[in-house]
Amino acid sequence: MSNCHNLFQIFNSNLNISNSKKKKLMTSRDNLRDLIRNYFKDNHSEYTPYFAGQGSYSLGTMILTKDNTCDLDNGVYFFPKPTETGTTLQKWVKEAVKDATSTTPEHRKRCVRVNYAAEYHIDLPVYYKASRDNDVEHPHLAVKNEEWSESDPREFNRWFKNIKDDKGQLIRIVRYLKAWGDTRSFKMPSGITMTVLATNNISSNDRDDISLKETLENIQTSLKANWTCVMPTTPGDDLLTNFKGDKDKFLDALEKIIDDATKAIDESNQLQASKKWITHLGSYFPEGEDKDIDKLMNQLFSTASSVLTGNAKLNSSGHIQMNEGVDHKPHKNYGG
Repeated sequence: MSNCHNLFQIFNSNLNISNSKKKKLMTSRDNLRDLIRNYFKDNHSEYTPYFAGQGSYSLGTMILTKDNTCDLDNGVYFFPKPTETGTTLQKWVKEAVKDATSTTPEHRKRCVRVNYAAEYHIDLPVYYKASRDNDVEHPHLAVKNEEWSESDPREFNRWFKNIKDDKGQLIRIVRYLKAWGDTRSFKMPSGITMTVLATNNISSNDRDDISLKETLENIQTSLKANWTCVMPTTPGDDLLTNFKGDKDKFLDALEKIIDDATKAIDESNQLQASKKWITHLGSYFPEGEDKDIDKLMNQLFSTASSVLTGNAKLNSSGHIQMNEGVDHKPHKNYGG
């Protein structure tokens, strides 16, 4: 078996956005907030917008896409319920940020999207609550040309953070799934769908490669039994009901990554195993060493055991062994 856990740690790090991009992203977010505040102050002073971060950035599951971009969700909240429709509020938010970039903002169904060319995009979903201090009431989301819809991103954040493990494996598995989706040439389930699927089907393990394979297998079993992914918090809708991609292509891709994950874990050579992972996870996944890593690790553990128990000896070349030589005093510096 080839242990690729260390490669997954590098992969996870490679999925992070750079500090410079993060700084730009935060500056753009703050600029949009200022533009929206000033617009409503000058044009619709009866409404005062408030803001709350949400989505993958607040969960810690944001990734750098293969095109070196990322996205941020920045909720725009109004209290109490506006007399205007949600669509009108969306139009006003779009008007407020129309000059933020050289491209015209998009008025999408559930948000206003501001695109920063070849860098990132920021989504601005619009909400209302009857009272800012009412923690029991769920926010209502503006939906273009439709009625307001109950939606509670903070409730989802609490749900996820209450389940995630202290070692961060669930967060990493979500990021791996999103990276897998990003490298496919056809439409895959959304980031939030991947997050719910991973959370509901996580298989914890000391190794991320095994955890990912087993989680994928659990997802496959679940979806083959019932093609659903129910939102665990308000509004409790099925995230796969309106999946715009190809269900059969997704299930086929799922079968293929599970098959290659199994082969990668069974493969003795880490380089060959890593190439199987790269096929599905993309170029951010590093190549491994052209060695039997498990064999080397077993040798190290054997050496560690002999050193810690005081049974180790040094031969004439200074190498640790179990047979002839000078007694080697116990210590914890045995390589690795």
